Amino acid sequence: MKKLEAIEALGALAQETRLEAFRLLVKNEPDGVAAGELARDIGVPQNTMSTHLAILTRAGLVTGERHSRSIIYRANLATFQALTLFMIQDCCGGSPELCAPLLESLTPCCPPKSKKRKETSRV
Repeated sequence: MKKLEAIEALGALAQETRLEAFRLLVKNEPDGVAAGELARDIGVPQNTMSTHLAILTRAGLVTGERHSRSIIYRANLATFQALTLFMIQDCCGGSPELCAPLLESLTPCCPPKSKKRKETSRV
């Protein structure tokens, strides 16, 4: 990610409604959320939410896909990952022991589920 892209993404998130909307979209991955539902959940008018979603979209943090009469928005996790990596790429001046606590805290709260083998009972 380039510096200007990071500034635009951080600027887009530097507003309460947009930050809340982005967090809700991340929470609802991969299904996404309709713009009207986001507006209701956050408690803002739909036209206001549309403006916020446009800003997040221009920053590359969300995508929208038309489904019938509504637009389903999703968090662009690839852009968010690139932003996070941009922010920590020079972490702690190359001293891994200083970065360890930061990296540990970035471990997802809900790691991918491992595939369990079906066990057959032996008689």
